[in-house]
Amino acid sequence: MQTSYSSSRILLPVRPWFIGFTLLAALVLNYLPTVAWPGVPDWLALVIVFWSVREPRLVGMGLAFVFGLAMDVADASLLGQHALAYVLAAYGASSLSRRILWFPLGQQALQVFPLLLLVPVVQFAVWAVVGAELPGLAYFLGPLFATLLWPLLTFVLLLPQHQPVDHDANRPL
Repeated sequence: MQTSYSSSRILLPVRPWFIGFTLLAALVLNYLPTVAWPGVPDWLALVIVFWSVREPRLVGMGLAFVFGLAMDVADASLLGQHALAYVLAAYGASSLSRRILWFPLGQQALQVFPLLLLVPVVQFAVWAVVGAELPGLAYFLGPLFATLLWPLLTFVLLLPQHQPVDHDANRPL
């Protein structure tokens, strides 16, 4: 019996309602006023990247665009800023999903870090183009903490998919 939570473990299929619930929960977490604090990760970007890596057929650029527009409206920011950043992150995550899943969780986090860093970099570039006030370097701490949360997030979001612990000798799976 394998007890690690690596990507080689056989999981039950994910339920689409659970993916929707986690995306909405991440959206609500992004609506909290704590998101402006330095080092607080962009929860929605983290969950979009996670599901784009795990389930690229269910979560992709379309959902990333819709949730990005929801974030743009909620932040009263330039329309399309979050949408562009989330779409690029979802595209990168779905493109690299097979590669990322080959690695153990710690190395997956290192592979995901550039995707999570892409979101604030794109937003920073949009702000620079329109001449808005640019944030300080603490703005880029969020992806670092999100990367550190990747193993924990993987464990929590994959819990509903784990098969029962009791093993039937007549059924190998």
